[in-house]
Amino acid sequence: MRIGILGAGQLGRMLALDGYPLGQRFTLYDPSGKPSAGVGDVIPDQEGLRLKEFLAAVDCVTYEFEHLPYPMVEKIGRHRPVYPPAGALRVCQNRALEKQTFHDLGIPTAPFRIVNSAAELQNATAILGCPVVAKSVTEGYDGKGQAVLRRPEDAHKAWAQIGHSQLVVESFVKFRRELSIIAVRGIDGETVCYPMAENMHADGILRFSVAPAPDMDDATQKRAEEMIQLLLKELDYVGTLALELFETDKGLLANEMAPRVHNSGHWTQDGAVTSQFENHVRAITGLPLGNTDERCPTCMVNIIGETGDLKDLLKLPYARLHLYDKEPRPGRKLGHVNICADSYEELGWRAANVASLLPGSPEFHYSTR
Repeated sequence: MRIGILGAGQLGRMLALDGYPLGQRFTLYDPSGKPSAGVGDVIPDQEGLRLKEFLAAVDCVTYEFEHLPYPMVEKIGRHRPVYPPAGALRVCQNRALEKQTFHDLGIPTAPFRIVNSAAELQNATAILGCPVVAKSVTEGYDGKGQAVLRRPEDAHKAWAQIGHSQLVVESFVKFRRELSIIAVRGIDGETVCYPMAENMHADGILRFSVAPAPDMDDATQKRAEEMIQLLLKELDYVGTLALELFETDKGLLANEMAPRVHNSGHWTQDGAVTSQFENHVRAITGLPLGNTDERCPTCMVNIIGETGDLKDLLKLPYARLHLYDKEPRPGRKLGHVNICADSYEELGWRAANVASLLPGSPEFHYSTR
């Protein structure tokens, strides 16, 4: 099939690279004017004048990121099948609607309020109890568009800092670790789930993912699968979906979802039988879904801002380097390294070794029960 991808960044790049062996072709539509995928046929269109050209080149459409104009995606859906459906994009673009969807499906979250002014933010902070996290309802990602309030008096400063007209305010969750689960649903409703990953962030950006998450019991994995399957069914979803979770003493709490292949699933390229990228392509083209079992304990290490000299890293027999062909810039995701091992102990020292070779990388660690 001729697959169209909205966006031409690293996720579109990796979708195409894993789709080519399946005989698929790719056209990437870039509304940003800054394509970096380096694969497929790229249609840059900052002025929005080449959409007909894009539609004529593809049989179906998917997207690599959720910050797209919803009316544009809805319009595309009137001419070509769009996977995941535009309705899933609408929910994920609005944190208030996302929280309400979780609530309606019985998926537990941290207590939250929706506020429309600094005064409402201060009142909600007092009701929920400090600390709280305030997040813009739209557009925030990688730690952007949010602030932690440690007292109600911080509300006016936080409101001005975030700079949005509506915020979601959440109680600060006392969690043991951050997790994510990735699932894939085909056009025929076939669904598969990957083992959960444990995720470690610094400055709001994902730095490490370990999968399968260490010390994960079957009941917790099953509960996460139940939660994400509720979303897949409710949204009539097709493709790869990620659900970010907090593991607490009282069970799992949902944080947010992403209607696309996800950074915390990059480990699947080298650590699972079928990668999240290949399975997304399989799903949207009606092919049978691939095996999601892990091959071995795996750690994904993000390369942020600068790569440094990669020669020493490339000497490591257990490190698999994936670069995105992007220019260095502070806070920018330039690539990642996947590390495989026979045990978590071995994985720990291997990941720490890789992290020590990447400029600005925090020290590697993961939680244990």
